[in-house]
Amino acid sequence: MKNSENKVVLITGASSGFGKLTAEKLLAAGGWEVYAASRRIEKMRGLEKKGARVIKMDVASSKEVNAGVGRIIREQGRIDALLSNAGYGTYGMIESVPLEEILHQYEVNVFGMARVLKAVLPRMRKQRSGRIVLTASMVSRISTLGLGWYASTKHAVRAMGIALRQEVKELGIDVVMIEPGAVKTGFDAVALGMLRRVKHPGDYKKYAKGFGRLLSDAYRRSPGPESTADCMVKAITAAKPKTVYKTTIDAKVIPRVLALITDKLFDRFVLSSVKKAAKKKNAG
Repeated sequence: MKNSENKVVLITGASSGFGKLTAEKLLAAGGWEVYAASRRIEKMRGLEKKGARVIKMDVASSKEVNAGVGRIIREQGRIDALLSNAGYGTYGMIESVPLEEILHQYEVNVFGMARVLKAVLPRMRKQRSGRIVLTASMVSRISTLGLGWYASTKHAVRAMGIALRQEVKELGIDVVMIEPGAVKTGFDAVALGMLRRVKHPGDYKKYAKGFGRLLSDAYRRSPGPESTADCMVKAITAAKPKTVYKTTIDAKVIPRVLALITDKLFDRFVLSSVKKAAKKKNAG
């Protein structure tokens, strides 16, 4: 049975970055029973001390997802909101990224989200209420060389979110998507790490080099996670949330600019920028 008047939220990917900061903000605001979920439970001890209930949940495991959601329902009797935030990215050319890495990225970013949604939706439908917030990305709308596999997972998330929004609209359930651009969260260390480790054929090396330099520079100049976490809180708590929150300047501007130019012009711009960056001396 529900043991308080607080609303109940499940946050996946809560051990770092957006998930952790959003959990902290909800705990500080009060009025929420925050269930923080991650496969790295030891990294959520700080959240636990602040009042979060931590759950070991690897979204790639149906057993752990179902057990975690089952625990929430047993303890609280309801789930008012889900922030499906677990995910990661790695960069590299389409041909070069190992198939095992491609499959794992889909396992976490797409099928992991599917597992959590399938576990939470029956309870929300029964309640005839709920809020589902999905972490998408600016690259759910665009892609470039080097981003292909990661961007494809976020394109899938966006497509899934649009369909779900329509399917549950009349059931009292809101679906909101969060679209950040480049943000300082530590995401880039993992993503660019794969780019450096992958064995690119000689034909791709200049592109990988230039792409890595451009992205490293973009992340150095990027904002911290504050604005994105603030939007996540709004998406969870607002009486009438937007369907999409674009949380950084680049996420707001770049897709609009690209909508005004042709695909061929975009391709030329990307290739020119990457090759120019590859030729720079003493670049990052």
